[in-house]
Amino acid sequence: MKIAVYPGSFDPVTNGHLDIIVRARALFDRVIVAVAENPHKKPLFPVTERVEMLRSVLAGFPDVKVDAYSGLTVFYARKQGACAIIRGLRAISDFENEFVMALTNKKLAPEIETLFLMTEAKYSFISSSAVKEVAFYGGCLKDMVPPLVEAALRAKFSGSRENEGDFSA
Repeated sequence: MKIAVYPGSFDPVTNGHLDIIVRARALFDRVIVAVAENPHKKPLFPVTERVEMLRSVLAGFPDVKVDAYSGLTVFYARKQGACAIIRGLRAISDFENEFVMALTNKKLAPEIETLFLMTEAKYSFISSSAVKEVAFYGGCLKDMVPPLVEAALRAKFSGSRENEGDFSA
């Protein structure tokens, strides 16, 4: 069985992330979406909520497992029996850091490949950071995140937005 790990903070999961997951499913028997617990970041959603959101959004995909982890991704991937780590790219600017990370991972675990997947052009501008800012100011999130995530963002920012904008298109 060919297993791939798709790691990230997923704070929150976006339609760009989902695009990568769907496409990775076509290449591997099992995809593990691994939610990173990074002590250096201050996420909007705790890891348990991010995992639950992903599990809900991906419920129709029996070949996708959602898990949380901490530590080095490559060690987590090895422990899961993965042959590959999936990394999503939105733009050329993503590549330099991803390339260095892939080389480091290859040094630590030569048996695990890193596979870069470009997101579809219609998602190339979407980042979790941008989604959070749009949500904070009440902007439209249509086509950026799944409805469940939009609702979670609305709930998180209700009463704290400076601009009570309309969330719908």
